[in-house]
Amino acid sequence: MMSASSDASDRSHLDLVHPEAWVNPEPAPRYDLVVIGGGTAGLVAAAGAAGLGARVALVERHRLGGDCLNTGCVPSKALISGARRGLTFVDAMARMRQARATLAAHDSAERFSRLGVDVFFGDARFDGQDRAAVAGTRLRFRRAVIATGARPRLPPVPGLAEASPLTSDTVFDLDVAPRRLAILGGGPMGCELAQAFQRLGVQVSLLYGQPRLLYREDPEGAALVERALEQDGVALIRSARVSRVQQHGDTRSIVYETAAGAQVLDANAILVASGRTPHVDGLGLDAAGVALAEDGGVAVDDFLRTSNPRIYACGDVCLPWKLTHAADATARIAVQNALFALGPIGRRGVSALTMAWCTYTDPEVAQTGLSETDARERGIAVDAFTVRFADLDRAVTDHRTDGFVTVYTRKGTGTIVGATIAGPRAGDLISEVTVAMAGRVPLGALAGVIHPYPTYAEAIRRCGDAYNRARVTPRVRAFAAWWLRRSR
Repeated sequence: MMSASSDASDRSHLDLVHPEAWVNPEPAPRYDLVVIGGGTAGLVAAAGAAGLGARVALVERHRLGGDCLNTGCVPSKALISGARRGLTFVDAMARMRQARATLAAHDSAERFSRLGVDVFFGDARFDGQDRAAVAGTRLRFRRAVIATGARPRLPPVPGLAEASPLTSDTVFDLDVAPRRLAILGGGPMGCELAQAFQRLGVQVSLLYGQPRLLYREDPEGAALVERALEQDGVALIRSARVSRVQQHGDTRSIVYETAAGAQVLDANAILVASGRTPHVDGLGLDAAGVALAEDGGVAVDDFLRTSNPRIYACGDVCLPWKLTHAADATARIAVQNALFALGPIGRRGVSALTMAWCTYTDPEVAQTGLSETDARERGIAVDAFTVRFADLDRAVTDHRTDGFVTVYTRKGTGTIVGATIAGPRAGDLISEVTVAMAGRVPLGALAGVIHPYPTYAEAIRRCGDAYNRARVTPRVRAFAAWWLRRSR
């Protein structure tokens, strides 16, 4: 059963993001912007446009805040924090719900109404090129933004759906910890929740189809995560193809195949963490003249415009990055291009963004820009400059020496094209490199930036030192020696 405090937290949370007594407002004759979807992308778009004087309608079918607040970043990071602090499962879940209720105020219907946004709850559907309907009300618009996000994807495994698997939409509703949890998927979500649940006293098995975890990340950083999970007691089952699931009482038997042949894993619950699919069902995109992309999401150009020039899209519904900060960044671009650009004047493109991301395991793994593999696939020759935490004073004093910073530059230049950081606080550290890339600051210049001692961020400065040392060629060294002799 849920504790009284957790129950109160959930009531407070829901009262903010989908008030039971909410009455949809009378619509304006015509809106400058209609935003469909009240997750991160939709909220940022609505608040940004309203703050600049636009008449805005925001439509949400479920809960404001979207995945980030309700079923994604906020609850998962709160649960991870509780696990790292050594809390019990019940206490960690209660703490997570309290954090979610506290942060819900930022995304509340009342707050957005105060910002001047007309908030509508209900299923939105386009019924023309410049209009949409919600709860029997028609909303006309000059421009619209589709920000409906994505939902967990359930793989077509026989018997899986009948076994009532958990997803990110339901796992944070648990009141009692399963004794044995099988997680399908070795990406960021699978890794984060595998470690968190294991530390909260659940026996976790992680099955994934690739030979290693986090196969899109730097191999050395992914290897650090693999070692950490194994040290925590997570059973890692690599290169596994799940063929079927059978249920016997409260036991789910997962039949899977590896190079060793067919095997069976028993668990009390299954968590599916194998990707997401865009929310486009029931939107009436045909009536609006909005085309879909090959991945099933909304097709957009570099300026986030759909095949209907009145309608834009942003966030998970159209991006390859299923990230809250990507949703935020592209919502700003969508509003700028939809309402405030005059042809090419003032228009912004997604291709100009420098995207960073992080997997919040312990240790963390963060990436910005291109990895070495990405650069190779694009035909870009790079130099790599690495500083290991074992050579970093702060890491030694913290006894956290498993980690590194690697910065990639275009070969023969100081132009930064990407970086990987693995270790404590990697998600915070990566932003310094992202700022340097966005500001076109060369790696060598970071060597001249004073970093407090002792910190993990010193590793970034030392990468700059390594780049500058690499520039000291035999010819430069010979010239310096000649100059010194001449000066004596």
